[in-house]
Amino acid sequence: MPSTSAHLGRPVGARSDETRRRILAATMRCVAEVGYSGATIREIARTADITSGTLYHYFPNKGELVRAAFAEIADVALPRLAAAADGVDGVLDKLMAVLDEGAALVQENPYAVAFDRALRSEGAASLRLDEDSDMIFVSLRQVVAGIVEQARSEGMLHTDADPSGTTDAIFAMLRGLYDHAATATPDQYVATHHAIGLLIRGSLFGGARRA
Repeated sequence: MPSTSAHLGRPVGARSDETRRRILAATMRCVAEVGYSGATIREIARTADITSGTLYHYFPNKGELVRAAFAEIADVALPRLAAAADGVDGVLDKLMAVLDEGAALVQENPYAVAFDRALRSEGAASLRLDEDSDMIFVSLRQVVAGIVEQARSEGMLHTDADPSGTTDAIFAMLRGLYDHAATATPDQYVATHHAIGLLIRGSLFGGARRA
């Protein structure tokens, strides 16, 4: 029996995937710019260069569209952050790899951070999006916790340092850099990212002074 779902008539294959990606990118941009309440299906469709009717073939309403955009961010970010940590051996190299990969993700998805912040400012819980919006950060903390555990097992973690507290400190620093991207200029973001890298390496203070 033919399907009568909201996806009836949707294109298939590569063209469908490309259109879906355009819709999700347009959703992030519109919500980032005008907020969840201000972003309309018509404007999202216009930004994606499709009709509202075509958009409804992919998503039945704005709430599902936003959930899919969160999932898209997570589907891209989480494997890359984990792979970045797994791709090198040393604890400091792992932290630097996660830091650099996170920065690359922010640069590749310029509206993602502002999209996230816009939804949180309107109350993700009231929109029933709180679990979706937190999944990236939960997974990021797990990656950091694994690196801290490696440091502990290799005797690299200071004897006075609590592993959970250390994980929270590093996670807070990485998440703070993520949030910073929503308001910082590109130069400010690069400078902050560089300073955090020096901090991780233990060379931010006490180094060579400028003439």
